[in-house]
Amino acid sequence: MYAIIEIAGQQFRVEKDAKVFVHRLEVEEGGNVEFDRVLLLDNEGVVTIGTPVVDGSKVTAKVLKHLKGDKVIVFKKKRRKGYRKKNGHRQFLSQIQIESIVG
Repeated sequence: MYAIIEIAGQQFRVEKDAKVFVHRLEVEEGGNVEFDRVLLLDNEGVVTIGTPVVDGSKVTAKVLKHLKGDKVIVFKKKRRKGYRKKNGHRQFLSQIQIESIVG
């Protein structure tokens, strides 16, 4: 059984006991969170597609830890103009583990 859910504007394919990195959630470590924006639900080959979401379905997950992602270097340059700009970015992430999928 798997589901496609929407978390903070991004879509993730999740299964039970799967670990997923998502944008930082406002839940403390060890806390539980529910996602009710289930876009697709597959139960043993029976696929249910939402319009836009599947009614009565939800996914519960546990927040394992908060961390920062890998550094991304942003470098801009215009040749022969002396313009060079270097910037870095690290995204704040949360690692969650899917506890159950109810559909």
